[in-house]
Amino acid sequence: MSLPPVLSHRLTLPVVASPMFIASGPELVKAECQAGIIGSFPALNARPASLLTDWLDEITESNAAYAAANPDAIVAPFAVNQIVHRSNDRLEHDMGVIVEHKVPIVITSLGARPEINDAVHSYGGIVLHDIINNEFAHKAIDKGADGIIAVAAGAGGHAGTQSPLALVREIREWFDGPLLLSGAIAHGRSVLAALAAGADFAYVGSAFLSTHEANAVSEYKQMIVDSTASGIVYSNLFTGVHGNYLRGSIVAAGLDPENLPESDPSAMNFGSGGDSDAKAWKDIWGAGQGVGAINDRRSVAELVAVLREQYDEARRDLRDTIFADELTPAV
Repeated sequence: MSLPPVLSHRLTLPVVASPMFIASGPELVKAECQAGIIGSFPALNARPASLLTDWLDEITESNAAYAAANPDAIVAPFAVNQIVHRSNDRLEHDMGVIVEHKVPIVITSLGARPEINDAVHSYGGIVLHDIINNEFAHKAIDKGADGIIAVAAGAGGHAGTQSPLALVREIREWFDGPLLLSGAIAHGRSVLAALAAGADFAYVGSAFLSTHEANAVSEYKQMIVDSTASGIVYSNLFTGVHGNYLRGSIVAAGLDPENLPESDPSAMNFGSGGDSDAKAWKDIWGAGQGVGAINDRRSVAELVAVLREQYDEARRDLRDTIFADELTPAV
């Protein structure tokens, strides 16, 4: 199956930058799009709700102006993430703004609802729904989503526990539409690995947390640079949904990362931190297991250039390996 036009857009890398609570704002999204990858942000980051219109106008106008001033540049489309859950009392308002602005890509999370998909389809947009297992992938497509984001083990923020290789393979057994893969992807070689596994795009988040344009405090950015996979803790305490967080931020909040209690999933709340006094995203910082590949604080443009260099090197190495095997006599 061919990709829909908005996903067939020429890109610097086959990467969609994932929407990150607090950290993803207009500055980050504009920089991502203007570096040639698809940028995104959660609608809930625009607070108050009236700010969402301003953000969409700013991103759209800035990307158009950059493209006009740089006719040879690759300027990618952008996406807005909607939390489709009863705790989101802004859903109806934000969907109205999204439809009015004809946002090209909408990413839905924590609930697949046909009426949301229908609203996006009404103006020609597409919906990508994030899932953590094959069962949820089936439900998303059955309810009208256009594509799937497989959020596998090791992804930053809310994440699943399945191997990315296993999850992609199960989905590809029945679905040949747009498929994005998330899970510890913070290096250009990992981007190529996602495609080799069967995905169309890598879904990358944590690598952009340390960039200059991310709306994150300096301590958060530095902890991303200083951490490795062993510094990631998986817990549902902070929002009611299991996710990956930086161990250092949990310790700084006065909690023992080795003895975190389970939260009541019915207490799901993405603004106050579930059953804990420490607030998710503000005090408890999300990150994926790929942080060990992040060794510096750069601009988005610099990071994308590094990822592209790593990606191209991996392709060359793979090509050389294949050719070498063809020239080696069978034993």
